[in-house]
Amino acid sequence: MRLAPLAFALLLTTTAARAAEPITLAQAMADPDWIGPPVEAMWWRWDGKAAQYTLKRAGGSIRDTWQVDAGGGTPVLLDGSARADLDDAGAVIDGSGVRSAFVRNGDVFVRDLRTGALLPLTRGGERAGRLQWGSDGALAWRAGAAWYRWDGRLVVQAALPKAEDAPGTPPPADDLRDRQLRLIATLKDDRARRDAARQQAEAWRQADATRAPAPIYLGGKVEIVDSALSPDGRWLLVATTAKGADTGRGGKMPMYVTESGYEEFEDVRTRVGRADPQPQALWLADVATGKVRELKFDPLPGIASDPLAALRKAAGKEPLKGNRAVQVATSGDNGDAPTLLWTADGRTAAVMVRAIDNKDRWIATVDTAAGALQPRHRLTDPAWINWGFNEFGWLRDGRTLWYLSEESGWSHLYTLDASKLDGGRRTQLTDGRWETSQVVPARDGSRFYFACNRARPIDYEVCSVPAGGGEVRELTALDGVENFALSPDGSRLLVRHSAAYLPPQLSVVEAAGGPARALTDTRSADFKARDWIQPQSVQVPSRHGAGTIWGKFYGPANPEPGRKYPLVMFVHGAGYLQNAELRWPEYFREQMFHNLLVAQGYMVLDLDYRASEGYGRDWRTAIYRWMGKPELEDYLDGIDWAVANRQVDRDRVGIYGGSYGGFMTFVALFKAPGTFKAGAALRPVSDWSQYNHEYTSNILNTPELDPEAYARSSPIEFPQALQDHLLIAHGMIDDNVFFKDSVMLAQKLIELRKDKWELAPYPLERHGFTHPDAWYDEYRRIHELFGKTLKP
Repeated sequence: MRLAPLAFALLLTTTAARAAEPITLAQAMADPDWIGPPVEAMWWRWDGKAAQYTLKRAGGSIRDTWQVDAGGGTPVLLDGSARADLDDAGAVIDGSGVRSAFVRNGDVFVRDLRTGALLPLTRGGERAGRLQWGSDGALAWRAGAAWYRWDGRLVVQAALPKAEDAPGTPPPADDLRDRQLRLIATLKDDRARRDAARQQAEAWRQADATRAPAPIYLGGKVEIVDSALSPDGRWLLVATTAKGADTGRGGKMPMYVTESGYEEFEDVRTRVGRADPQPQALWLADVATGKVRELKFDPLPGIASDPLAALRKAAGKEPLKGNRAVQVATSGDNGDAPTLLWTADGRTAAVMVRAIDNKDRWIATVDTAAGALQPRHRLTDPAWINWGFNEFGWLRDGRTLWYLSEESGWSHLYTLDASKLDGGRRTQLTDGRWETSQVVPARDGSRFYFACNRARPIDYEVCSVPAGGGEVRELTALDGVENFALSPDGSRLLVRHSAAYLPPQLSVVEAAGGPARALTDTRSADFKARDWIQPQSVQVPSRHGAGTIWGKFYGPANPEPGRKYPLVMFVHGAGYLQNAELRWPEYFREQMFHNLLVAQGYMVLDLDYRASEGYGRDWRTAIYRWMGKPELEDYLDGIDWAVANRQVDRDRVGIYGGSYGGFMTFVALFKAPGTFKAGAALRPVSDWSQYNHEYTSNILNTPELDPEAYARSSPIEFPQALQDHLLIAHGMIDDNVFFKDSVMLAQKLIELRKDKWELAPYPLERHGFTHPDAWYDEYRRIHELFGKTLKP
């Protein structure tokens, strides 16, 4: 549609007027559709001539697929019949480079990269995943519990692990059964005939190469957690846990505003220490024979040592006996990446094993002949092994194992020659006070590509390094790389990147480096036209031995000489997130709110306090056994810096944040009374014994084993000193940090007869609010709180 000259002039005038207007609270908290959708999933089209990606459709939750030419141009919506020819994210290319395989809508497709011909291998059934090409050109994948292979002609079921006893397994001893079989000949004869028929059927199966292999029976006392088939179809690795293990008592969360009109209850997770993650065992099965051997963890160095021995003794607990409990297939720690990885030729596999206490992480290879694990790398940490930076894999040569490790204090890339029985020569490919992540090997194995923050901890680029070692090069200059993908021929990078007021977009960069060619800009005209305040990247000196604390500062371009400004301090959530980075912030609403505050005479400081991501191992683990202490020190240092350098009035400081930021708001008001005149704690943790095991036990161990860590870290233990204004806001159906946390603290404040506090409940919100009305109400309260307590 073309606009008439007058209409176009009016549009420009309206846009300019909006740009000059300060953001309103209602607009900042509105449905983010008004900003424009960020690019979400992205991938190369099969021929490398275009990029395909998904965008959320305005006014709903549907994700549409779009395509844009790699040379630039107008993106087009791929809909209707065009969707039948889509590629998908996560495509894997075979060793010859002529075919790719991917999963779309749960089904497996193979694409001929020479002609573009698309071959569907499955249709319907259980969702497929874990695609891997073998060196023989066969493709293997898993659907449900079963594994399948395609040899270029046929799709066959290659392996099926079952948590059952094999047919013919003798039942447990039973005198009554044995007596009847001895006395009643007919029963005994019937059983003998059945056994003979079963044995004959199995013999025929073994002799008939056209039949699918027999199931792999793991026994009836286990549950299957994960499995991995070697690409040649010969071997199957299976991780199991004991069947019927105690998983602890979960909670019941009430829901008051429901479609049924009645109160309802939702089952929610167990609390920390109520039930440890279940130990796992690892098995190696010969698919052809069904023979199963357990891969013992005894060879792993340090597995029998107890890093918690002193705490165990102090708590009056029995000392550890035997090996520590471990898991092979872990949830969350390594994202969705598998932890059982075969080489393309199927000769060996690499396995990542983690101690349940999370003080050790091992990488081992599988000796299929001996049925044993061979340790290759141990990462140990007296605090806890990181949730991220656990990537590992094989190069196509089937010998070179690569992995990330924080052993130097920073996440870096290493390789070793796993063909050597002595562990092989190890090479460290990256080094320095920066972090390596998102590793992507070149298809020919010549080099690695990865995300890095070499120049500054807040500046993320794509880097590369030769696989044999050498110079690390930054290939992009985008400042806010989110993730990237190599083109099918390996010559270019499709880069998803962002900035403070730029939601994630796509650009193309040559794999050797060079200027970026922008492909998308999905922002609305209204959002782009506004005159946003660019946050200043600042470095706050620590008076508590932390070195430099990076942060974002929002303030007027030209502060009035001699004027003292109130300061609002923002605390990001999760503890381990990074918010001072140059990317589009997860807290984009809060960033707009900070614009509003500055327009109304405030200054804002947002810090990457200790425990935040991006600053190395020691920064991350500084909170071990005492959450809240280092972070508060960092915020007190932030006040000192702002007073000395940004005309801030020390007597008019407020603080707010959600989740971990809400917890830190409690800590600030309870541990430094009078320093912060007001605080807003959103969806806050008040008692760490109420939180989950996977996160909390890493930092504070368990309440039973380390009660001191919980007592000094949980705000509900020390609200007596509260004297300043406090707002608590919490979703009532929050299944992450339970609403109970805020209810318990409210009761504590009632018993202490504290005043100047309020609790705002939100009946239809979970941990991350989703409804604009709730967002607006919450931030209206925060805005009013600061206006009442910090303004002159």
